[in-house]
Formats: sequence, C-alpha cells, structure tokens
Amino acid sequence: MPAVTLIDAIPAFVTQEEYSSLSASTPNSFNDLPAILKYKQGNVSVDIQPPVEGFSNEDSASGTLYVLTSVLAFKSSTGRSFQVEYPSITLHAISRSGPRPSLYCQLDESEDPEAGTSNGAQGTTNGAVNGGADGELGEGGEEEEEEEEGNEAEFSAMRELNIIPASAESLDAIFEALSQCASLHPDKFSDDDEEMDGDAFMDDGSSPFEVFTGDGDEELSEVGKAALAHLESIIYDPFQPKDDDDDDSAKETDEESKPDQEKQST
Repeated sequence: MPAVTLIDAIPAFVTQEEYSSLSASTPNSFNDLPAILKYKQGNVSVDIQPPVEGFSNEDSASGTLYVLTSVLAFKSSTGRSFQVEYPSITLHAISRSGPRPSLYCQLDESEDPEAGTSNGAQGTTNGAVNGGADGELGEGGEEEEEEEEGNEAEFSAMRELNIIPASAESLDAIFEALSQCASLHPDKFSDDDEEMDGDAFMDDGSSPFEVFTGDGDEELSEVGKAALAHLESIIYDPFQPKDDDDDDSAKETDEESKPDQEKQST
C-alpha cells in the first residue's frame, strides 16, 4: 500500500499546551482529541523517489513540514499536501553527505502479510495451470519465476523521502520530533518481532556448544563437571554451613602441629 498519501488539508492539530488543557477537562474519549504538533518547519523542500503520481516537482520545491503525533505531513506552497503514516517509516536518519543536508526516510510500501500470502497462493495456482496447459514450465521453472517476482516486488515496495530544510540547523530538531512521534506507533512487524523474541534463546541444535538442560538422566560431561567444580570452589556462600569433613581435617591439622610446638618449647 502507498506510504505517501495525498490529502486535501493538513489534519487538525493543537499545541502541547492546548492539548494539556483539553485533557484536563476530562473529555468523553481521549481518542477524540486532535493530534499534537511536535514541530513545524517552513521553507522546506522534499524529494520523493519514485515520484508520487499527482505530486509534481513544483509541488516538492517548497512548503511547510508538520511533525504531528498522528502523521508526518507536508503542505506545498502550491496548495497540494501529503501525509505519511509513521509505521511506514522503517528508517530515518540525517544525511550530510550531499550538497544539501537532509533528513532521509525509507518508506515501506509492502502489502499486508495476509494479503501477500493470498496473492502468492493465487499466483502459484495460476502458474500451475498455465504450466500444465502450455507444457513449457515445469515445477522448477515455476518456483524460479515466483522467486524472481517475489524479489522484484520486495525491492519495488520501497519509497525514499528526503526532507530538505533551507537551514540545515533545523535537521536535529526535525529528527528528534520525528523520532518521538514514531515511537508512539508500533511498526508493521512488531508482532512478528515479539514472537521471535520468545524463541530467541531456544536451542535449535545448530550451536557448537554443549547445552545442559538437566532433563531426565542427563549428566554433565567431564569438562562440564570440571567447570562446575571450579565455580563452586570460587563462590563463597556465607549461609552455607561448613562440612564435617572440613572440621575433622582442621582438628587433625591442629593435633599434628602440637608435637612440633612442644619440641620448639623444650
């Protein structure tokens, strides 16, 4: 889905002070409150690649940037406007390498994972039917063609946005405001990341190191036993009582030292 959406007007917004006053009046729903304007910068140009249909180079030449808590919006001096949803911004960073320092944003325009799966399944079915009818594509050819189409779709589903203020000194403020607003919106793959986090420390058998779980009759190897014994020897537990063997050995040491002390005294 497109990350850059053309709009007729900038979404309604209020300042931080106005928002505090509105929230203090106990509204019926906080979801009905307008967005907060975190930063506003005039005399800004934008560069969108690939270009957005309906938004010309003249529209991109100059305008005002609005960093709202809801969306990132831009209003051109020509009157045209667009907005970008924060979950679509997969990367943003300040770029000072070019002749004009800018805030670089990478936008994700990939389809919904479920929609992509259904489209992929449909494409597989069509490919199988066509392959059977023409008799030219075998199973291997179908898989290669689908893989190539998938790779092309992956690269084509990305758009780049460069925000170029007239004064490079405002880049840090824009970056900070955008970062704060983006943190309020989870990205598209946050659910997948949470699922991966749960399995992050699961042993899949590919690790070259020995994994000891203590299940069943599993025992440590000789190396593991030696390492465990070393750890136990250097760890001091003040609440662990001394063993009787240690007390007996201490008594024997005292008794052996007594004859030597008597000899020295004589």
